[in-house]
Amino acid sequence: QVQLVESGGGAVQAGDSLRLSCAASGRPSSLYVTTWFRQAPRKEREFVAAITRAFGSTVHADSVKGRFSISRDSTKNVVYLQMNSLKPEDTAVYYCAASDTRGRVTTIKYDYWGQGTQVTVGS
Repeated sequence: QVQLVESGGGAVQAGDSLRLSCAASGRPSSLYVTTWFRQAPRKEREFVAAITRAFGSTVHADSVKGRFSISRDSTKNVVYLQMNSLKPEDTAVYYCAASDTRGRVTTIKYDYWGQGTQVTVGS
């Protein structure tokens, strides 16, 4: 079992930056990938970025490329999402998720989820 806890959300203005953290405990060594999703009010959950545990390979959604960056600190079992040049449309609850399953990170089943952290970007 793996437990995930997100932190770092908040309310900012357009153009500001935030860094989200996802701390894993339990058996994080079993994980293949850790991924950030987000869900805005009345919208479907959306893939944001993913990073593999073994090699640190990353994938970012087109909507955040060049502004957001996912990274990890393997010694602390923490995955970060650095969000720069934030826009009002980035407003959402951001969830950290993790999976033991190898495959396409946007479609594999995620077994572990955090509670979510709210990001609100004012115009």
